Amino acid sequence: MPPIHVIGGGLAGSEAAWQIAQAGLDVVLHEMRPVRKTDAHQTDGLAELVCSNSFRSDDSEHNAVGLIHHELRQLGSLIMSAADAHQVPAGSALAVDREGFSGAVTHVLENHPNITIEREEIAGLPPEDWQSVIVATGPLTSPALSQAVLEKSGEDALAFFDAIAPIVHFDSVDLSKAWFQSRYDKVGPGGTGKDYLNCPLDKEQYEAFIDALLAGESADFKEWEANTPYFDGCLPIEVMAARGRETLRHGPMKPMGLTNAHNPDVKAYAVVQLRQDNALGTLYNMVGFQTKLKYGAQADIFRMIPGLENAQFARLGGLHRNTFLNSPKVLDNSLRLKSDPRLRFAGQITGCEGYVESASVGCLAGLFSVMEARGQTFSAPPETTAMGALLGHITGGHIFREEGAGKPGSFQPMNVNFGLFPPIETPTKDETGKRLKGKEKAKAKKLAMTNRAKSDFQEWQSKLELPKAAAE
Repeated sequence: MPPIHVIGGGLAGSEAAWQIAQAGLDVVLHEMRPVRKTDAHQTDGLAELVCSNSFRSDDSEHNAVGLIHHELRQLGSLIMSAADAHQVPAGSALAVDREGFSGAVTHVLENHPNITIEREEIAGLPPEDWQSVIVATGPLTSPALSQAVLEKSGEDALAFFDAIAPIVHFDSVDLSKAWFQSRYDKVGPGGTGKDYLNCPLDKEQYEAFIDALLAGESADFKEWEANTPYFDGCLPIEVMAARGRETLRHGPMKPMGLTNAHNPDVKAYAVVQLRQDNALGTLYNMVGFQTKLKYGAQADIFRMIPGLENAQFARLGGLHRNTFLNSPKVLDNSLRLKSDPRLRFAGQITGCEGYVESASVGCLAGLFSVMEARGQTFSAPPETTAMGALLGHITGGHIFREEGAGKPGSFQPMNVNFGLFPPIETPTKDETGKRLKGKEKAKAKKLAMTNRAKSDFQEWQSKLELPKAAAE
């Protein structure tokens, strides 16, 4: 049986290659770094985390992201295994040491007997004799491959901008002003309830900070970038500030659930949080502080934040362009390109957004390729599961508001969320018979959704006829 080719060594491509190899099939993983570099990557490691180091909530009972964590773990996901092994404290979230995580994924894939890694750029469409190909080239697909795929699909590319948050050296933070605390003292995986560094601002400091943000010089767009929109889940802070002076203090700078350890009687007007970025605890990233400000402006403005007056930056924020397909129109329900079914797509290029979402689509693409190679009946996870709901959004759950108008429609990248799941009857009473209201009712509804998802996912997985092997 000829090997399955996977193009792209990010989270989606790495997970796809792992699933194929674990099923006993040969796979060739093509990664263009370091032969050809990108504008955002820093290393040549597989599954490098370009933006945040957070996999977000690990709560599989009340959060759709936590639920997708659970489903990936059930499938022996390499991405989740490496994340669990290299987690750093992050409240209720699962965050990782980015270098340790990437190093672990790279080591496992390089040493798997069924995987061959080729460091090369695939410029243009893959050779015709490659019978089964997964394109998982992510938001930074090389121009040659991107153009070839777009011509093959007959569609124009949709694109948006992702912004990157700065990383600060911990020993440059003033701990006489900053303090350790998770929001509402919440303890998460590997955490203590004191997993974030918090820098408080009073009203005057906040207003001055907003003024500086709005006046700061931003990176210029190239001509081809001029009309590219932002993904709302990753807006630059200066763009948020421009939408209203109070936007940031109701977003990434909200002070709720935090008490200043240095001055507990005074409520902060706004708070900047920093999250541990590596296992040593020497680097912290500024949570929600994606930005397209020029480097000089960034350093000056961020040093206005109490506790960061002498901050030294391991990396300043940046901006990169993210390209994705009009997937509901050009892909079938097993992620194959309708105009060339030997090509499957996975990860952010399909229109999912987020690390675990990308990994889950890579996981599915890998499993679908294995089913096809073995002549098995195609089987997608039910739409009641997190992975099934995300797949449904990508391949057909979208409404084309502008169909036939010469435009690609309103398909946009999406994080996994309960809005993608089929409705479920909301419980009205708790176990004691007491009527549920407000937050408790919403919490009960989420639990009902996750319980249904776990049951349906287990039943689907039991019928896969694929060998299950835990990540090493």
